[in-house]
Amino acid sequence: MVTPNITSDQSALLSLKAKITGDPHEILASNWSATSSVCDWRGVTCGSRHRRVTALNISNLGLTGTIPPQLGNLSFLMSLDMSRNNFYGELPHELIRLSRLQVLSLGNNSFTGFIPPSISNMSKLETLSLQFNSLQGALPIEIGNLNKLKQIVLVYNQLSGFLPLGMFNISSLQVIALQNNSLSGSLPSSICSRLQGLTWLDLGRNKLSGVIPPSLSECSKLQVLSLSDNNFSGVIPEGFGNLTALKGLSLRWNNLIGVIPEGFGNLTALERLYLDGNNLHGTIPMEIGKLKKLKRIVLDYNQLSGFLPLGLFNISSLQVIALQSPRWVVRMVEAGSLLQVYLGSIPVRNPIISCPLPLGVLNISSLETITFAGNSPTLFAF
Repeated sequence: MVTPNITSDQSALLSLKAKITGDPHEILASNWSATSSVCDWRGVTCGSRHRRVTALNISNLGLTGTIPPQLGNLSFLMSLDMSRNNFYGELPHELIRLSRLQVLSLGNNSFTGFIPPSISNMSKLETLSLQFNSLQGALPIEIGNLNKLKQIVLVYNQLSGFLPLGMFNISSLQVIALQNNSLSGSLPSSICSRLQGLTWLDLGRNKLSGVIPPSLSECSKLQVLSLSDNNFSGVIPEGFGNLTALKGLSLRWNNLIGVIPEGFGNLTALERLYLDGNNLHGTIPMEIGKLKKLKRIVLDYNQLSGFLPLGLFNISSLQVIALQSPRWVVRMVEAGSLLQVYLGSIPVRNPIISCPLPLGVLNISSLETITFAGNSPTLFAF
């Protein structure tokens, strides 16, 4: 058996070059030459000890082509970044031989086919980034064996089937981004028991169902949580008020019922809150007015009623308010940074509904849009 060396690395990369059918900047055509050291090629990094290829970064070069199986011969490779190009075809099975690989970034291409179960052979993988492709089929349950994984980003593919529950046992995970697929099933009841370092969870625009697990509130480092555009039912867990690191929360367009938890007033880092398109009722908690970093609050298409918390309009960062609800009795005071206000869907023929709007709102210099959706608000001055 011949021991792989720098010559085999060069051969693997020349095989890749041969599969490139489009190189608009002629970077590989002019730079990747057998007459020069592979370690001097554009996008290639070699280790100082063995002088073997340890990283390949040819991202965002406008390249078109396919990945040859020989790329799996880069046995010292730790990072592979071919993102933001026009690569297509299936991922070659031979890539699983890259047992030292820590970063696999192939996003923003046109890859098809499936994610192979043997991906678990990449036991050192920390970043799996395959977003914006056309990958299909189920997420292999073997992903749960990648116990060093920190980021899994598979957004905007055509993945289906159930979420692999083992994935939620990977204690090193910081980012789970799976939005815009066709994944189904429910979330595990103890979803955060092992995910204490999770900062980003985006499962939006899938076909997930069931209740939102109250244990999600145990992911105390979450900064972004999106479960939007699914079929979740039940209530918003009261414990969400403990997610004090949250900057973005989106539960929009589900089948949620109940009230907005008062504990939301504890989310002092929150910048964006999207709860529209549910069946929430009751009033907006006055505590929402304490969210001094809030930029967008979208609560329309619910069954909310009562008065707006006046504290909302003391939030200098607030830019967008969307409150199209058929039961609003709205009072507004002057706000300094509003860009858009939506107060539509208020049936003006209902004698118990009024929509008084202070004249000061019309003097907000930053206001770009105010929408009443066919209503005739009453103007008055404070």
